[in-house]
Amino acid sequence: MVIRIWRILPLAVTLLAGLAQAQPQQPAATAPAQRIIKSGTVASVAGPAENFTGRVRVDPLTATNESINTSTAYVTFEPGARSAWHTHPAGQYLVVTAGAGLTQEWGKPVQELRAGDVVWCPPGVKHWHGAAPTTALTHIAVTGSQAGKSVQWQEKVTDEQYHSR
Repeated sequence: MVIRIWRILPLAVTLLAGLAQAQPQQPAATAPAQRIIKSGTVASVAGPAENFTGRVRVDPLTATNESINTSTAYVTFEPGARSAWHTHPAGQYLVVTAGAGLTQEWGKPVQELRAGDVVWCPPGVKHWHGAAPTTALTHIAVTGSQAGKSVQWQEKVTDEQYHSR
């Protein structure tokens, strides 16, 4: 017997809506409230010279909290700027929002990045990322934390490593 999804979809939606209404609702007085962090209320910081080559600006967006073990930041690399080699104990997403850049996993070729690209850096994978030689790069870093630690910095990326493509 063939059931046409368009015939049963309205029934399924009605049934699910009825179930949702039947569930006890948490009283508004005890429900957690949204938090809004207003733009410009958290100061930008320069990427420290021991962890970056070139000019890097970090604009913190969120810190870990009692509900989510992740922090976020806008990170802007001027042309030629890059991070040192590093790992993340709980992994990291990079969402490229502007410009062009490069990333490399230890022992693998350099990869190009463009606005709209998303990079997943798995836990413990040694890598670096930064701007292209002639173009700035901005990405949102979404970084997991494990035992209060989000990154393990290592040696700086050499000019030879940066330019090897």
